[in-house]
Amino acid sequence: MSSAQSTATESDNNFDLVIAGGGMTGAMLALQITRQLPQLRIAIIEHQAPDPAAQHTTSFDSRSIALSAGSVALLASWGLWPELKPHACAIEHIQVSDRGHFGKSRLTASEFGRSALGYVIEIEWIGRLLYQQLQQVPPRQLCWFRPDQISAIQTERDVRHLQLQSGATLSCRLLVLCEGGDSPSRALAGIDALQHDYQQSALIANVAVSTPHQGKAFERFTVDGPLALLPLTQQRYSLVWTCQPAQARALQALPDAEFVTALQQAFGYSAGTFSSVGNRVLYPLKLKTAAKAADHRLVLCGNSLHNLHPIAGQGFNLALRDLDALLQLLALHHQDSGAYALTRQYQTLRSTDMAQVVGFTDSLVRLFSNDSKLLALGRSMGLSLLNQCDFLKQPFAALTMGLSPLANQQQQIAHAQSRQAFTAADSTFSETATDAETRLTSC
Repeated sequence: MSSAQSTATESDNNFDLVIAGGGMTGAMLALQITRQLPQLRIAIIEHQAPDPAAQHTTSFDSRSIALSAGSVALLASWGLWPELKPHACAIEHIQVSDRGHFGKSRLTASEFGRSALGYVIEIEWIGRLLYQQLQQVPPRQLCWFRPDQISAIQTERDVRHLQLQSGATLSCRLLVLCEGGDSPSRALAGIDALQHDYQQSALIANVAVSTPHQGKAFERFTVDGPLALLPLTQQRYSLVWTCQPAQARALQALPDAEFVTALQQAFGYSAGTFSSVGNRVLYPLKLKTAAKAADHRLVLCGNSLHNLHPIAGQGFNLALRDLDALLQLLALHHQDSGAYALTRQYQTLRSTDMAQVVGFTDSLVRLFSNDSKLLALGRSMGLSLLNQCDFLKQPFAALTMGLSPLANQQQQIAHAQSRQAFTAADSTFSETATDAETRLTSC
């Protein structure tokens, strides 16, 4: 694929839609637009150069993500899941516990009539597939500007004008920000972001176990933060160890054998015996949420809109629902991809889902990263109650599997489609009636 388009003419730089950010969210959106709405001309602005060896940008690293059942359904409907599934590991059981306390809760796929509660996959596989598919899109439909970045944004009634650091100027009917939690274009667009520093770091690594994990996932809460193990292919777990920044740096610096010992001591033997560990990476944990999901000819998706704590693995699943909403609204308003009706409906659709998930994850962090004995007793009782009561477990599982939010969103969009069809029919009827009345009058 081409790099920054410095030789493009001014007319070539007019787009229906420009995506700022070519990472997982931006690339996923671009691919689906080229498939579902090929009449739209789009551009991607990506600040990182492509990695020729990996066939994608370095935005796709060795981390793993948990895909909820709802996200898997979306990927299947978009035609991507058959190629991703061989590289993913099914989550068949989830055990949630509070270290040092009696409370535990277990979820199994079979009790909900499913073969899997979700899947875990390494991001690299998604990046490889997306970029392989995007390479096949003709330049007249998709134009790349990379390595490049937006340096200024001007707004008019019908377009957004973008000045790039390379000197190129673009215009678009809709600008979509998919740059990540530190989105520089979000500030240029005048969108405020709220931020809360959890004073925690996530140490992420892949660890091998000596015996098969049988699709079991673990979330263990400690006073320093949650410790999660998600099953991977090849008898491995994806580890997310949340703790204080100084402790995380110390753990990262340990020799492999000492780190494996420290992990075994911290987690115990519920997941088996850890045998080795791969590369360890640290990420500071902050909650960042944009003040709004949409503005005039502008929408935000993924981490540019909501950058969450990884405590419940909801971040990318929430981003996929952003894309689902935007794609369906673009199909409704493809004549003008940045129409006010689209941005208004997107704001409405995403606000409720986002508020629910942000509130859920933030509450978990505050509740479980606390050494209060009273709260510890309440947590244990709550986990035990959740484990024993189906009427509590069912909605909790539906939320974590991404089924309820997805169903609610699709229902709202279906209502919007019905209203739009009714309005169009009513307008046609009114015009026909007026014409008939005019003819009768003339007679």
